[in-house]
Amino acid sequence: MPDYDFPILPSTKVGALLDRYPELEDILIGLAPPFKKLRNPLLRKGVARVASLKHAAAVGGLPVKDLVNKLRAAVGQEIIASDDAGGSISDVSSQPEWFAAAKIVTSIDERTADPNVMPIVAVLQQAVLLQAGEMLELVTTFFPAPGIEIMKKKGLRVWSIQQGPGLVRTYVSKPCD
Repeated sequence: MPDYDFPILPSTKVGALLDRYPELEDILIGLAPPFKKLRNPLLRKGVARVASLKHAAAVGGLPVKDLVNKLRAAVGQEIIASDDAGGSISDVSSQPEWFAAAKIVTSIDERTADPNVMPIVAVLQQAVLLQAGEMLELVTTFFPAPGIEIMKKKGLRVWSIQQGPGLVRTYVSKPCD
């Protein structure tokens, strides 16, 4: 029987979703390889608490409408029309005026990092060390939507560029105010 007291929406936090519907974990993981990290209790506790399904769709490279509707269908909720499902997240745009490769002082590569540590932790630790105008580069196999939102809330400038399937470079800079 559908649970109408907990509608699955693009704004639904992944952690709250999995607390309410633990059986959706396997469905989420089956939708995109980056979601396998949800099996790690430490990562799940940290990221799933702040990441919405809209963020998860961006990380998984999925249309948010499709992700939400697959999860809704799995628990017997009505499918949402595309107009109600929310847009996609993307900071992949044209190069901003503040970007300059020569200003990159450090690079963090998720592909070679400790799989038990989310890249955002290392990025935030390194970001506090940046001087105004300096940048750090984050290399990931997915679009790091939740991390981008966190960095922007901390007043950092962020720009991402998709350089091929499974390769996203995100640049983080302290403004020169």
